[in-house]
Amino acid sequence: MQATERDLRLDILNSLLTTPHRQLELVAKLHEEIVQRDPLFYGHLAVWYQRQGDVRDHKEVFVGNLLTSKLEEHRDAGFILVQEFPPYQVARIVDFMKQQRGKLPRSARTAVRRYLKERERKPEFFDRAALRARKAMKHLYATLHIKPCDRADAVLFKDNPPEDSLAYALKLLANAPSPLEQAQLIVEHQIPYTIAVGAIKQITPTVLVALINSMSPAELINNLKSLQTRGAMAHPEVKALIDEKLEKAQTDTRISAFKARVAADAAELDEQTAAKLERITDEQVKKRGKIAQPTALLVDKSGSMENAIEVGKRLAAMISGITEADLFVYAFDTVPYPVKASGSELSDWERAFQHIQAGGGTSIGCALEVMRLRKQLVEQIVVVTDEGENTAPYFAETYEAYKRDLKVDPTVAIVKVGHSYDWLERKLKEKQAQVDTFTFAGDYYSLPNLIPLLSRPSRLELLMEILETPLPVRNDK
Repeated sequence: MQATERDLRLDILNSLLTTPHRQLELVAKLHEEIVQRDPLFYGHLAVWYQRQGDVRDHKEVFVGNLLTSKLEEHRDAGFILVQEFPPYQVARIVDFMKQQRGKLPRSARTAVRRYLKERERKPEFFDRAALRARKAMKHLYATLHIKPCDRADAVLFKDNPPEDSLAYALKLLANAPSPLEQAQLIVEHQIPYTIAVGAIKQITPTVLVALINSMSPAELINNLKSLQTRGAMAHPEVKALIDEKLEKAQTDTRISAFKARVAADAAELDEQTAAKLERITDEQVKKRGKIAQPTALLVDKSGSMENAIEVGKRLAAMISGITEADLFVYAFDTVPYPVKASGSELSDWERAFQHIQAGGGTSIGCALEVMRLRKQLVEQIVVVTDEGENTAPYFAETYEAYKRDLKVDPTVAIVKVGHSYDWLERKLKEKQAQVDTFTFAGDYYSLPNLIPLLSRPSRLELLMEILETPLPVRNDK
């Protein structure tokens, strides 16, 4: 494996931690480069990430590139994968192909036509897609000049839905004279929460019960703040239903690992509900893998590193919840501060970090120097920092001494926060250290993307796992 190819593969893995928030062009260039340099690896990585990743933007770029690839096996894989997306993402993939790739191949058009016709074939399936993503569905038909079936035309374009459609039930809901009738319609037709609340002028406890009964655990978590605003938490029966759904969410495979924690941050919830959301996060993270190697987490607390401290808390909770080996946590400025928690939940680490405040100079090496003196042996080191090291002991020199004295060659993962530099990574690469860098762009959903790297014995093993992920094969041509 040539150095440039190796670096490119690790660059694309690094980019998976970056969350550009609906700006697909920001990651498109890197994706395009690896498609050209190593199309074989890119195809397998695309499929691997659909199963292992969390960041929607990357998933969309992967499939858009597969569908516009010169390789038939890529186009076939993209054809299969696009069928798994919700309509709003399919619409974004289509726009990405047209705007960023400058083309929409016939096979891609066929894939979207198959996507729409498959939904038309199942009226209930179509109705839900049309109700949840009306604008996206209309966009797909219109931009690709696909003729809708009579039912799709009536629901989406004529605003004259048939009486057996979900869109018609929504009209009945808007005109229902009593909360009981509203609740009955919601239960009978399983009208989604976000759609129902837009049609009903006053949300009563009776209606809330019906809505929550109709929600999946993932939908409930996504709408917790809205439910709280509408008084759901203050009504005992409604609150009991919410608690029941949150218990089920621990095993729901459709929930992103940090979605529950982000929901807790967005809404001012009672302590009991916040604790349930924290347990959901813990359970979802555990599914991503186990860390078998002793690990050090070094968190920069120097001036203006408040964000690093917050990221450090979450990484400590994530790693401690899935590790089967030693974990050493230090916060540092020019002095290392050992951080120990009484448990592995985020609340435990928040208490452990409560007196850690940003300030002072930066000696990234000071924590590793203490670990060397205490003979705390680890095989991987995670550093949360902007890399702005300005005080001895410097990390790269200490790293050499640590390797020599403890007879170990730990990998280093740098989680870059704030206005970061490349000082530390350059110094480590000069010493032939195995170092990976990840840019944290503010979205905590992305942190579990570190788990595959931390839970594999080596980067080579992870790369081989990706290469061994089979591409789906289209058998209907």
